[in-house]
Amino acid sequence: MAADDSTESCSECGGRLRATETELICENCGLVSGEDAIDRGPEWRSFDDGPDRRRTGAPLTRSRHDRGLSTEIGYGSGSSPRSRLTGRKRRQIARLRREHNRARISTKAERNQVYGFTEIKRVNGLLSLPASVREQSCTLFESAQSEGLLQGRSLEGFAAAAIYATCRTNSLARTIDEIVAVARADTDELKAAYDALNRELELPTGPIDPTQYLPRYASKLELEPAIENRARELVTALLEDGAIGGRNPSGVAAACLYAAAGEREEWPSITQTAAADVADVAPATIRSTAVALDDREQ
Repeated sequence: MAADDSTESCSECGGRLRATETELICENCGLVSGEDAIDRGPEWRSFDDGPDRRRTGAPLTRSRHDRGLSTEIGYGSGSSPRSRLTGRKRRQIARLRREHNRARISTKAERNQVYGFTEIKRVNGLLSLPASVREQSCTLFESAQSEGLLQGRSLEGFAAAAIYATCRTNSLARTIDEIVAVARADTDELKAAYDALNRELELPTGPIDPTQYLPRYASKLELEPAIENRARELVTALLEDGAIGGRNPSGVAAACLYAAAGEREEWPSITQTAAADVADVAPATIRSTAVALDDREQ
């Protein structure tokens, strides 16, 4: 980045000198006529073409109760046993850190929010969900808290229900059993919280499309893409006929994979038990859907 031009001339060739960040360079021969070791430019880098290049901190996030505006006293500030600070100074920093953390949470509502957001972050990581799901789940949890839905109900249940509701609204195939397996809430707590969210906040959730489960189940069963595509056709046919009303969408997807795998001899077949284990349903569910497919073809 070039700065303002200098009026001085080069001592070697008489060319014009130009001042850069730390040096005074001749434009003709490249001689470095002067040097300023102090870099007076900004310490940040900006890849934005906009004219406003202010230095800012980390971006705001909805997954923290204070939007990420508060600061923290890190554990590298002399608290390590290898630190050169004296024991008295390390104890003082530990007390400051403890009091600082207490001051960040002033009310019981904020404490509940911190606990709920932490649980959402933990479950979101165990389910390998994107960060956007965590942000939306925290926002939904905060909305439920502002509406007074948490009173008399489980915080863990609302954290799990917020993730499940976010997955439903974003067409991400996650069953209740999958969320309960990693959450600190049981099925009854999740369903009670989800019913309250759906009823009071009027979530835009519709029926679950069984095709959302096909890629994940096909990967777990190690099936070829051709089998997955054929299973998608079977699911679409059942949807058009209205033959999956009252059936478990997860079981329908697994049953269509089972039926598709058995259509050709060159395709690897799977058992009803294997399909049922992947979908976490009973083998009778796979069998009933397979019978419905056979009746449709006859």
